[in-house]
Amino acid sequence: MDGTVTRGSGAQKRAGALSRLLAGGKGVVLDGALATYLETLGADISSALWSASLLYTNPSLIQQTHATYFTHGARIATTASYQASLPGLTKHLSATPSDSDAAALVATSVVLAQKARDEYLSSAGNSLEDGDLLIAGSVGPYGAFLADGSEYTGAYSSSVTSDEYHSFHRGRIAALLSAGADVLAIETIPSYPEAAALLSLLASEFPVAEAWFAFTLHAADPTRLPDGTPLADVVALLDGAPNVVAVGVNCVAPEHALAGLREMRRGTRKPLVVYANSGEKWDAAKRDWEGERAGGGELAGWVREAWEAGARIVGGCCRTGPEDMAVVAGTLRELEAEA
Repeated sequence: MDGTVTRGSGAQKRAGALSRLLAGGKGVVLDGALATYLETLGADISSALWSASLLYTNPSLIQQTHATYFTHGARIATTASYQASLPGLTKHLSATPSDSDAAALVATSVVLAQKARDEYLSSAGNSLEDGDLLIAGSVGPYGAFLADGSEYTGAYSSSVTSDEYHSFHRGRIAALLSAGADVLAIETIPSYPEAAALLSLLASEFPVAEAWFAFTLHAADPTRLPDGTPLADVVALLDGAPNVVAVGVNCVAPEHALAGLREMRRGTRKPLVVYANSGEKWDAAKRDWEGERAGGGELAGWVREAWEAGARIVGGCCRTGPEDMAVVAGTLRELEAEA
């Protein structure tokens, strides 16, 4: 598949959408977890494709989830494409034997979010316009395709070449943008080499596409990526890239996220993006979540700290839900009123 975005594509028509939403230092509410929230609705996400399997088996539930987040204050819906790389889809879904069929499923992830947006915008008493609600095309790391947890270690990074990264990511990015995604959410990236490869791919083949880059963090040192790279180095890589609108952290504990944001702020004046987990921890042996979720008051306090650290796009990752995003939305409104 040719990854070049041509004139008239979704990316060209809506170029700069996130930059406009962030103009003037405004805060933007991202949605919360998709996969773990779908699980609470009864969805089976146990396959290697995780929530992306529902693009084929239960797309209406994905659309319903996007709509629920919009009604709870989210201004950005993230597509169910984190695990939907073209190689992953062709490997794990027998119904998608070719890249073209897999790309159509990736496009479906955008269409479902667009339908939820249209539904919300047409609801009674809604004064928002189309440009106030954005669709972020989720681009998960190579480690997500491996399905071995290595998106939290970056263990594969030294064995994958830049060309291999390009080949892996190109088709999904092209499909997301052609379907009309407003921005790319390049997320849960654990290593410098993968970030550098993605940046060069955007610059050479998708130059008008806006993106944010969100990273996982080293378990013992939140000032580093899982592969050991200092955050200062990866921020320096991205800081001068015109189509990288924001940088930040996702899929880590709330306290780790704050430490990572503060370290990133030292190296960039770009808006920061953050979507941490609920505060619970995954026990791999028991295959269950343990610990306490952040309560409403605790979450509101955390949002304030994230704002002070430079976060302007705030959402939630694993085990967060619509009610949490309502707290985020309310807190951001308070912060803007106080400014």
